[in-house]
Amino acid sequence: MLAPLQQISDDDGSIAILLVEDEPLVRLVLTDLLADAGYRVTEAGNADEAMTLLESRPDMRVIITDVRMPGTLDGFALARFAADRRPGIGIVVTSGNALPRSGDLPEGAAFLPKPWRPSELVERVRRLLEGS
Repeated sequence: MLAPLQQISDDDGSIAILLVEDEPLVRLVLTDLLADAGYRVTEAGNADEAMTLLESRPDMRVIITDVRMPGTLDGFALARFAADRRPGIGIVVTSGNALPRSGDLPEGAAFLPKPWRPSELVERVRRLLEGS
């Protein structure tokens, strides 16, 4: 069983986040935003890369994913995969093109419609880590 999210951190106190975004510039900006907020960010350009990272990196506490991206899965399917393989992981799904339908999001996952303010993303991650 996984420990509560807020109790799992690196030696320096940082919490690992997996950011899944296919647009390199958006990924760079979001990585900087999250790093400035004190998180340790690992990037993936698509769901296939993200699945590999989730399987090999037990330190990942939160996954943030866009919905539409290249590869075999979209962000909704990746969120369900992550919830199934890593119970207790925090999940944020974001999109400016798609809204979740019934069954798209696993229980406890957050959906953040674009456009959003940077502070909204950081706050959503913080709330997931606090177990809200």
